[in-house]
Amino acid sequence: MYHHSHGLSLDVEALSGICGSVSIACWIVVFTPQVIENFRRGSADGLSLVFIAIWLLGDVFNIVGTVLQGVIPTMTILAVYYTFADAVLLGQCLYYRGFTPSDAQPSSNEDTIADEANEESPLLSDANTRGRSSSRPAVADAELSLSKHSTSTLRTILFNTTALILVCAAGVAGWAVSMGSARSKYPQQGQDTSTITTMESEAVRFDLWGQVFGYLSAVLYLGSRVPQLLLNYRRKSTEGISILFFLFACVGNLTYVLSIFAYEPQCAKPARAYGGSQCEQGEWEREYKKYILVNTSWLIGSAGTLLLDCMIFVQFWIYRKSGK
Repeated sequence: MYHHSHGLSLDVEALSGICGSVSIACWIVVFTPQVIENFRRGSADGLSLVFIAIWLLGDVFNIVGTVLQGVIPTMTILAVYYTFADAVLLGQCLYYRGFTPSDAQPSSNEDTIADEANEESPLLSDANTRGRSSSRPAVADAELSLSKHSTSTLRTILFNTTALILVCAAGVAGWAVSMGSARSKYPQQGQDTSTITTMESEAVRFDLWGQVFGYLSAVLYLGSRVPQLLLNYRRKSTEGISILFFLFACVGNLTYVLSIFAYEPQCAKPARAYGGSQCEQGEWEREYKKYILVNTSWLIGSAGTLLLDCMIFVQFWIYRKSGK
């Protein structure tokens, strides 16, 4: 005889719920670090306006796709929130940089100063005439600067790691609270969270226009990262970009992909809860493939941007010395 376990059981359905909840938590706060970074610097020169604009358009298409495809209302509400957050970040960038769609950086006076120095300065500068007397203080200053930079880097790593852990923990806690609430709503199901989820879910269906907008959204999400990568390359710097912004985006996309793959067909849920098998031969595989097919556009969008965000992390590493 099957006995209901006490507490929340960790199964495929629970894994999907936890990953989905962590993903939601990350996406809720994803723009906050960058908004704070822009406000602290009083500038948004590190961000590509085209990047944010294309991302915003992708979120708009995502809303249409989720509504037409008939996903759970929570995902549609979150898509609306993402669009609002995109608009806030884009508005902040336009406020600091002016209402121009171009990512062209303002020309610096450093090159002009350098040219004037080359034409008008004496061949031997004052620094060279001092000889070796200034070399030892210069070395000491360089070592002090390196020490301060190492301390600042360590502090940043600790802060970002702590923030990421706290947000992920909040996501797990949110899942636990929601499942506890669901058990209260369906007390006759006891502790079996999989049966509760089955009662609230609907059969997988395929909507043509929902898929069209889903794939358009995926293309826009993938294309949005390219302007930011190009801007970082032209500037040879990632200064002005919050790495926590992209960390939250990466974890949000990763857990979202995992939540989709961790799917259990409807026929297997009551069978797992009460023993035996209610799936006909080949039904499990057919239902799982259909579910993945319906969500392919969202998988492409999330997995693809995850890879592109990893390229941005590579740029953070390559250009790390430019922010010293």
